[in-house]
Amino acid sequence: MRYLRTAGAVGIRRPRPADEAEFTAAARRSRELHHPWLNAPADPTAYAAYLAKVRRRDHSGYLICDRASGAIAGYANISAIILGALRGGFLGYAAFLPFSGTGHASTGIGLVVDHAFTALGLHRLEANIQPGNEPSRAVARKLGFRLEGFSPDYLFIDGAWRDHERWAITAPADPPGRSRGLRQHPAGS
Repeated sequence: MRYLRTAGAVGIRRPRPADEAEFTAAARRSRELHHPWLNAPADPTAYAAYLAKVRRRDHSGYLICDRASGAIAGYANISAIILGALRGGFLGYAAFLPFSGTGHASTGIGLVVDHAFTALGLHRLEANIQPGNEPSRAVARKLGFRLEGFSPDYLFIDGAWRDHERWAITAPADPPGRSRGLRQHPAGS
């Protein structure tokens, strides 16, 4: 398997149509783990919509994989990517059973953050996390995200408007005289 980045037992790669059966089975198996925080794509139609979304220019999707078995351990997405002066996006992520609590998710999300700051040329990522979602809050803290605020009734999830905490991280400062090699994009992108 070709990965975009690896660290120890974990690699990240782009999702593909051939991943549908494994991904949707993992989402169904992990439904209780994710409830009420998110609804992972758990059927072919939802997975096809997910693939279409992460292939758009303003989104990017990644599978977090166990390198020994190749199994999908979780996933992460960057949505609403804004270029120009902001160069940021919103990060979402989830682990799948049986990999929850093994470190696969936090390692994989760390790889996605690094990829976003280098290969994608982003400067800021924001993760919006429901206050009771302690596993996601722990990952954000572990990776160096800072709590920036609270948004009441922020996202409609599981049939209700849910409050969220805003966690964010910015790219490390460049050493003096050195550029991160940001990709150039047309004006207005």
